[in-house]
Amino acid sequence: ADLHKDAPSAAIFLPRGEPVAPGQRLVQPDLARTLQRISEQGAAGFYQGATAAALVAASRAGGGLITQADLDQYSTRELKPVECDYRGHRVVSAPPPSSGGVIICEMLNVLEAYPLKDWGFRSAQAVHYQIEAMRHAYVDRNSQLGDPDFVKNPLEHLLDKGYAAKIRAAIAPDKAGNSQAIQPGTAPHEGSNTTHYSIVDRWGNAVAVTYTLNDWFGARVTAAGTGVLLNNEMDDFTVKIGVPNIYGLVQGQANAIAPGKRPLSSMSPTIVSKNGQPVLVVGTPGGSRIITAVLHTILNVIDYGMTVQEAVDAPRFHQQWMPAATNLEAFALSPDTRKILEGMGHQFGGAQPANHMAAILVGAPSLGGKPVGAMRFYGANDPRRNTGLALGY
Repeated sequence: ADLHKDAPSAAIFLPRGEPVAPGQRLVQPDLARTLQRISEQGAAGFYQGATAAALVAASRAGGGLITQADLDQYSTRELKPVECDYRGHRVVSAPPPSSGGVIICEMLNVLEAYPLKDWGFRSAQAVHYQIEAMRHAYVDRNSQLGDPDFVKNPLEHLLDKGYAAKIRAAIAPDKAGNSQAIQPGTAPHEGSNTTHYSIVDRWGNAVAVTYTLNDWFGARVTAAGTGVLLNNEMDDFTVKIGVPNIYGLVQGQANAIAPGKRPLSSMSPTIVSKNGQPVLVVGTPGGSRIITAVLHTILNVIDYGMTVQEAVDAPRFHQQWMPAATNLEAFALSPDTRKILEGMGHQFGGAQPANHMAAILVGAPSLGGKPVGAMRFYGANDPRRNTGLALGY
């Protein structure tokens, strides 16, 4: 219905007024011409000329504010990645203005002191500490991080092992945390749709790429004649302090809207290495659920010894501080484990829309495992959306 309201979008995605059916061919000549201009002219093929004019016109037609001057001033930034160590592995991930790398490393720092493997996969004690690590880390995500051109991100503090110890000290071993009581600025907290692909080549070069329009089809507006959908990344900003966005995130002043500022995202393209060599490349779409889905995959591989496909398939849970309930996928917890956790005070809700993890393990199907014949690269495609593919050689 939303695409139907925008004529250029409807012409592409609703031929003859109906959605494209399985087996039909989707041909996008306008998008092909746009990509050709970018191929021939580089950035100027997008930010200047016919494509830029169409983007500005589409924005103005909908009451938007984008001008050619905005496009002229925009440039990409190459920023130093976030890095941390977890049980002898080096984790490299996205820096602000993505919150992904910081919060994944913060959670890993908290969990590293717990014997997750000994407790066992999905044991009540292991799940309890994972939920609480998520709860505490998302307080920091939602209150302290933002565009580094506008906000001083306290990375050294948030990534410090000593800070992780303070969070552990605040976690009761047998009682769920109270999200309402865990507020930004109080101790120990001082001061849907995205696409991901993971690639490793024959020489061991690894790439994890996440890019986004934010929600499905972005703003559901196509710049006429370009085939380019406009994003709705404005929803990633704190539109109003204390008011949740479409992913239920309640954020603070650090991510407030300002001219020239870029919104805080959850994108978490991540590469895990050992002894200087990449062993795991991982990432997923999914809004605020990206961070915890990547965390689960890392824990499943390193702590629980799963194959890469098992690590991706395993049911997940997600906690983001607010709302207070932890979301559970089907089969994430056994009934008796859930009962134990509810006895500790944990609240649970149903599953949110599915992630789509794309992961590669290098060397063997599992860490420390034996390779299958001469095969060196093992890919896993998430079955949750029944799309995508893992290919190898």
